[in-house]
Amino acid sequence: MKRWIGPLAVFALCAVGAHMLTLARTPSFIMSRAMDALEDRGVALHAFTNPQRVTPTTQQVVRSSPDLYYALCRFDLSDPATQLAVTMGDWPDYQSLSFFDAQTDNFATLRGTGKAVTVRLMPPGSAPAQGAIVSPSAKGVALIRRLAPTAERFAAAAGAGKADACHLEPLKH
Repeated sequence: MKRWIGPLAVFALCAVGAHMLTLARTPSFIMSRAMDALEDRGVALHAFTNPQRVTPTTQQVVRSSPDLYYALCRFDLSDPATQLAVTMGDWPDYQSLSFFDAQTDNFATLRGTGKAVTVRLMPPGSAPAQGAIVSPSAKGVALIRRLAPTAERFAAAAGAGKADACHLEPLKH
């Protein structure tokens, strides 16, 4: 029995190591694939891309809510001298602006029911500034959600989306 303790310990150590490596690497792999898929679907870099209404035929990976209007903006803050200026236009019902990092983590969500919201997203390692959010990763996605349960409300949300903005600009100190 004693001769099996060493190999079993090595096997257990390898299994734990493989498990930890998988947990550490999977989120960035998933987000990398998602960013590639978004690019392939025409989601712009540093600009909001207006969506189609969610139906069973337009869903691809995640089951999105058919009651929501979604607008996506991919961002890349690899240049530390830049920041992302994001505006979510005015909408009378529920709306939110969420930011997701390269590890798929939602690191900030702002509500904007009944009002427009403007925020600056700064590159990783930036000193926090008033009215700004520091991104934990250089790449990620900004997502606007608006309650739009009918075709008419979806069209109105798309109209409100014309006031949304997502663009790269020089970092202001």
